[in-house]
Amino acid sequence: MIESLCSTGNIPILISAPPSKLSNTVVRYPDGLSLLEARALFFRDAKLGPDGGYGDRWVCVETKPIPFYFPNWPSRVAAARLHDLHHLATDYETDWPGEAEIAAWEIASGCARYHAAWILNFGGFGAGLVVAPRRLFRAFLRGRRAKTNLYKSGSDESRLNDITVGMLRDQLGLRAALPSANTADVGLFLLWCIPSVLAWLPLPFLTLILFWLIVRSKF
Repeated sequence: MIESLCSTGNIPILISAPPSKLSNTVVRYPDGLSLLEARALFFRDAKLGPDGGYGDRWVCVETKPIPFYFPNWPSRVAAARLHDLHHLATDYETDWPGEAEIAAWEIASGCARYHAAWILNFGGFGAGLVVAPRRLFRAFLRGRRAKTNLYKSGSDESRLNDITVGMLRDQLGLRAALPSANTADVGLFLLWCIPSVLAWLPLPFLTLILFWLIVRSKF
């Protein structure tokens, strides 16, 4: 839930699709595409602009009834660059369920020192508990079995044209069959549910404060 943003003007939208839309399971980025080519298609399909929204000043989280915005800090951009490449490799969509899946995959495989990734993924994970809990759990299991991820191994922007999507999938260990969940998987999933739910708790209070300020300004 970091960006695979859908832009509206100069404001990127973190989650754009309604909960009823399910992620497409068809592989959209073939193994033979370079990461640079696949990312360009990803930006085009998500209507993010040529740079994927990395240069935008604000990020908007589409929550109902009122969205909220936060600055597009360099730490978020750094995490977003890797997050978007994870989208290409995993083929998780940028709708509500898809962002929940990628959040669960990244949390399970670990976001290392990328604090912005941890924080924003908690929001996606929490949303997934409501809109797609089974898919969320499957993505979490897939992340648990991942060899590594780009938050740990890094990615060189200058080499994106030399690395294919298939090479990245092999590096991350995404081709392995998903085994049955064990007790440790279930326990860790439930443990991660706690901060993910807590991440959404301030939202109703912020909405009430904003509503109060709007009402007050009219009198």
